[in-house]
Amino acid sequence: MSNKVLLTKLTRNAVISALYFLLNILLEPISYGPIQLRVAEALTLLPLIFPECYIGLAIGCALSNIISVFGIFDIIFGSLITLVAGYITSKIRNIWLAPLPPVLLNAIFLPLVWILSGSQDMYILQVLYLTVSQSVVLYVLGVPMLKYLNKALPTTNRQLLS
Repeated sequence: MSNKVLLTKLTRNAVISALYFLLNILLEPISYGPIQLRVAEALTLLPLIFPECYIGLAIGCALSNIISVFGIFDIIFGSLITLVAGYITSKIRNIWLAPLPPVLLNAIFLPLVWILSGSQDMYILQVLYLTVSQSVVLYVLGVPMLKYLNKALPTTNRQLLS
C-alpha cells in the first residue's frame, strides 16, 4: 500500500470518527440512553463504500460514549459492537442487507451492556426500541446517504455497490 493510499485511509477514518462524535454530541438529547435515535449510526453503512472505515466508526463511538450514562461498559463494549458490525458490513455488497449487522448487533448486545451497567429496563423492551430506532436511522438516513455517495464519488476513491 502506498503512502498516499495509507494517508487517505487514515484521514478518512479520522474524519468519520470526528463526524460520528460530533453528530452524537450535537444531538445529545436523542443520542443516548435506552430509548435513542442515534443519527450518527447512519455512518455505520460507510464500510460498504470505504471498507477500512469501521475503525474510525469504533473510535467515534468510543469517544461519544464517554458521556454515556452507562459508563465504561458502554465505552468498551458499545465500541466493540460498532467495530464488529462495521467489519461485517464491509463484507456485504447489498445496500439493503448492509443495515442488518448494525441493527441486529446493537439491538441484541447493547441492552446486555446496559444491564451490566445497572439499567433496570427490561431486556426485551430495549431490544425492541433499538431494533426500531436503528432500522429507522439506517434505512431512512443511511441507505439514501450511501446511494448518493455511490453516484457522487469517483470510483477510484470507493468500492462500487452492486
